[in-house]
Amino acid sequence: MRLRAVNAGLVFYISAKGRVLAMKTKVILMAICTTMVFCMSACSGNTEISNDDQDGGTEISTTDTGETGSPEDNTMPEGEPAGENGSADDTTIGEKTMIIKIGNTSVSVDWEDNQAVEALKDMTENGDITIQMSMYGGFEQVGAIGKSLPRDDKHMTTSSGDIVLYSGDQMVVFYGPNSWSYTKLGHISDKDGSDMTALLSNGDVTITISLGR
Repeated sequence: MRLRAVNAGLVFYISAKGRVLAMKTKVILMAICTTMVFCMSACSGNTEISNDDQDGGTEISTTDTGETGSPEDNTMPEGEPAGENGSADDTTIGEKTMIIKIGNTSVSVDWEDNQAVEALKDMTENGDITIQMSMYGGFEQVGAIGKSLPRDDKHMTTSSGDIVLYSGDQMVVFYGPNSWSYTKLGHISDKDGSDMTALLSNGDVTITISLGR
């Protein structure tokens, strides 16, 4: 009886020990499986992130290329104006100015910006204007224009080289000073006092006004 009881206890002990060992084995296997699943998930996530980074880099590169464009796209075709209003050189092309000759001598004139000068310029559109001048007072020559121009008379003291409108229809060119009411037309800028005296003090002259460029 005692031997049978010992055998039964031994069997029970071995059976319990086996169950414990099986449970430990099962727990270990579950832990290993869980670790493998976690590792596989992590690897998959890293692959997706890497792919996303590559895609993002491609998009950025494409965007930069699109914004930069090629040099040919930014090149202005030849013959087109630099802007809507054109360049400053285009503005001066075709601009006309009046040219004066005293006898056979051409002179440079700084014209005033007023209605009388504009009206005189309009007259030259139809051809040259020739004015027969006469000496007067020992300081000027005066001649009829042949048409009345707009007046804006102001009292002034003239100087050598001044060109004025007198009484609306006469041009006066000075080689000496005089004080009176005139509408100033311009000033001869390339002749000094002695040059003007040489041009105007030796007898009547003819002045020719023409439209040039």
